[in-house]
Amino acid sequence: MRRPLALTLGEPAGIGPDITLAAWQRRDELHLPPFYLLADPACLARRAERLGLDVPVRVVESDGALAAFATALPVVALSEQVTAQPGEPDQSSAPAAIASIRRAVADVFAGRAHAMVTNPIAKAVLYRTGFAEPGHTEYLARLSEEATGRAAHPVMMLWSPELAVVPVTIHLPVREVAQRLTGDLIVDATDIAASEAAAVEAVRSK
Repeated sequence: MRRPLALTLGEPAGIGPDITLAAWQRRDELHLPPFYLLADPACLARRAERLGLDVPVRVVESDGALAAFATALPVVALSEQVTAQPGEPDQSSAPAAIASIRRAVADVFAGRAHAMVTNPIAKAVLYRTGFAEPGHTEYLARLSEEATGRAAHPVMMLWSPELAVVPVTIHLPVREVAQRLTGDLIVDATDIAASEAAAVEAVRSK
């Protein structure tokens, strides 16, 4: 069964909504797979109007995203309403960003989404509300552990068509890297990267 991608909102006052709107507009040109955004639909509609973009927004449930994607940007509405304006994060920013990430993870584990794609977050905004993780990567690991009961070792890949790079350590000050770097950590990161690369190739070859 074909499933869409779940796209997170990111910082609602940031560039995430702009990227999402532009991606949907260029979906055919870029051969993008169907996706839906987890967000306040009114926030997206306001941003499209502000940018002068003709992007219809359609509120759907996750299982309705595939049918809607050809003619409208599917948005799964979250209860967190966004009042932040572009470039001006406010008290609605962090709850909306976090709720979007949590729902995307839940949709993947429930089989409603094939995978998730994250828009940029504003860490400083999240930290002011007590967000305890260094970044997206560690937070996704924690949500995975909550969903499965198994410890997760998060590995991040920086990818381009020419080069893929997997840092062994993530979100650490440079002065701490030497203390944290071990042979086991290098082997674990390498094994995870190789395993996931093989899985991706297997999917592509089908």
